[in-house]
Amino acid sequence: MLDYAALAALAAVIREGSFERAARALHVTPSAISQRIRLLEERVGCALVIRDQPCRATSTGRRLCQHVDRVQLLEQDLQGTVPALAAQGMARASLPIAVNADSLATWLAPAIAAFAADQPVLLEVAVDDQDHTAEWLRS
Repeated sequence: MLDYAALAALAAVIREGSFERAARALHVTPSAISQRIRLLEERVGCALVIRDQPCRATSTGRRLCQHVDRVQLLEQDLQGTVPALAAQGMARASLPIAVNADSLATWLAPAIAAFAADQPVLLEVAVDDQDHTAEWLRS
């Protein structure tokens, strides 16, 4: 079984770009983040984080981040059907999307607003050149 506190630490390191910022985001110490990542790396048997500025995920680390994102979306979906879970105050899921600037300036902003009004998710919008957005979506 995977340790979801460790997976949350991994996702935070990759999202925030450093162990220190991940620690602040999760309200723990950088040492706690480091220990969780180390234990997770021992569990899966390989490095998960490229310790650079900013920190990046290895291919296995990226796969685990995708897994934790999916689990978070599934849990949020479950909240809608099991009211007792919603009362426990689970965190809102984050949904990353990549878009080019032209689409954002024309049709996407109203679509995002309509979607966000109905869905309890946080959208992480990455704006980049259209040649690079395809790579964002793949990763």
